[in-house]
Amino acid sequence: MNKETSEILVRTGPGTPMGNLLRRYWVPILKASEIAEPDCPPVRVQISGEKLLAFRDSSGQVGLIDEFCSHRGVSLYFGRNEEDGIRCAYHGLKFNRLGECVDVPSAPQSCSRMGIKAYPCIERGSVVWAYMGPPETQPSLPEVEWCGLPESHIYVSRRLQESNYLQAMEGGIDTSHVSYVHRYEVDVDPLHQGTKANDYIKADGNVVFDIEKNAFGLSLYGRRNGEPDSYYWRVTQWLFPWFTLIPPFGEHALGGHVWVPIDDHSCWAWSINFHPGKPLSGQERADLDAGRGIHAPCDPVTFRPLANKDNDYLIDRVAQKEKRAYSGVFGFAMQDASLQESMGPIQNHEAERLLPTDRAIVMARRMLHEAVVGLANGSEPPALDGAAQRVRAAGVLLDRAADPMEWAKKHLADGLNEPVYSV
Repeated sequence: MNKETSEILVRTGPGTPMGNLLRRYWVPILKASEIAEPDCPPVRVQISGEKLLAFRDSSGQVGLIDEFCSHRGVSLYFGRNEEDGIRCAYHGLKFNRLGECVDVPSAPQSCSRMGIKAYPCIERGSVVWAYMGPPETQPSLPEVEWCGLPESHIYVSRRLQESNYLQAMEGGIDTSHVSYVHRYEVDVDPLHQGTKANDYIKADGNVVFDIEKNAFGLSLYGRRNGEPDSYYWRVTQWLFPWFTLIPPFGEHALGGHVWVPIDDHSCWAWSINFHPGKPLSGQERADLDAGRGIHAPCDPVTFRPLANKDNDYLIDRVAQKEKRAYSGVFGFAMQDASLQESMGPIQNHEAERLLPTDRAIVMARRMLHEAVVGLANGSEPPALDGAAQRVRAAGVLLDRAADPMEWAKKHLADGLNEPVYSV
């Protein structure tokens, strides 16, 4: 990828071409439980270079406003959340969840000119989402499967990743690495162990890909040898512009991610597990709370993983030698993050030499770039309709003569009305 294209894709701040594109979609901001009660302490959140403050007002409504007071630029994080608004602790200006200034004690007549930026918010899937784009182009609500499930059926976490969102998200698109960096973890992790999928993944690291562009993004068909008369197909879904859905393992919970820029050098890695038709068990929740599966133990305030670049991700060379951890790093999330962060905060895309297994990454980059150019020229971005997100990832054994795309048209096109296909 040349430098010009790379610069367009990795820069997401206000007014940048990619920033303008990403702001046309609903973005996850924080877990609803982080602002659980009316008038609870506000929470700082940074999204695509914007420093914001999330809070729940006295009526229970969520607000997302500029962190800084319009008077002297003081952080409203130190303000008082009470009586349906945030009052600045410095001079008493008060702002409601719409960003309207409702009180200037020293000059009441100035309220109308003291308002601050605010974004509309919704709550879906235990997550607070915001729309940060032009008000007149607000899209329909997100309909990724886990958004519509009861709280008992889902588990959501977020963690800080110290790399650009693009290289983090591309790790979610790239399923060929599962045969390598995760190959020992899948046997013991409680969210993956005991499945035929593990056997096929470890036995065949030479994945052959077919890729299909569609209304929501890309379907990635990874083919490995299955039984003598079948192939094992892992169907990963990339939902434009930042969702990935992971092919399931046996009867374990389904999983997915959202990759959201904090700034150009870091991102929020959201990880979600869910059962479409039943609550997560107590044991599953205990394992997820412990950071198993696609989650990671993190500092509860900063969300920075406990295994991080400052301690070399707690790499264990003995475990690597004994084939208990392929890279010496434990945990799916940190196995991926350690390698993605090792590329640097922003990967040098000009230096990479891509392989056939990277076709999906190339296509995703092209779709993002085309959407940026199209938006600048007045075209509407793709996948704004939440209904297009009603798809599911899958793992399936198919006869060697079968066409996986034809199978997917019948079983995954509106996948939420189908059984879970897993091996």
